[in-house]
Amino acid sequence: MYQILKDLRDIFLPPTCPVCGGELPEGASTVCNICRMNAPLTYYWTQVDNPVVRKFWGLIPIINASAFLFFVHGNGYRQMIHDFKYHGNWQPAFEMGQWYGAEMARGGLYSDIDIVIPVPLHIRKRLSRGYNQSEYIASGISDSLGIRIDTAAVYRRRHNPSQALKSHRDRWTNVQDIFAIRHSERLRGKHILLVDDVLTTGATITSCAETILKVVPDARISIAVLAVSRHNLETA
Repeated sequence: MYQILKDLRDIFLPPTCPVCGGELPEGASTVCNICRMNAPLTYYWTQVDNPVVRKFWGLIPIINASAFLFFVHGNGYRQMIHDFKYHGNWQPAFEMGQWYGAEMARGGLYSDIDIVIPVPLHIRKRLSRGYNQSEYIASGISDSLGIRIDTAAVYRRRHNPSQALKSHRDRWTNVQDIFAIRHSERLRGKHILLVDDVLTTGATITSCAETILKVVPDARISIAVLAVSRHNLETA
């Protein structure tokens, strides 16, 4: 379905790079070649010990964790993520997920993942926005890794206010007990890759992982986020 929609869009609107806005040359995927070469990649998906892994030390037991990009002020990738998070431009989310997943497959650390789960939105926010951007990122990763995605096993049972303007302490309080499991049998004994768009405090994805492990203690958790800022990695 995604490819059909993309092909129809390309007929009427020549594709442009979501990072720099320039026209994409024929055959280019996701972003133009120049933006691809200049992407602020972290390469954390190739490192067992990295700052994203250390961000979760003492919070939840995880196997691996990584971010794909550094969230850099003024960089076109930051605007692209902002656009698919808030302005309805969801197409690059799937394509960035594909790129991320392809790199993860080459890196080898995520070869034993059983299932990909995006951090869910509450139904009210999903209906308001029309989609879950983390679900598109997760779908792209799933496609490249050749691993199934499950968007139903975990759900957000409580509509909590946005994290964006909250203090560090309030972010953790805001996400307590907001997730629930409806298909625990799908997760038993599985190595789960939790996917989200941007890592800030780690409160939301920690709450999601805690809920899974409380209900399915034999599950194993790895984490993949699309972007993180260096400042947030330095903040406890």
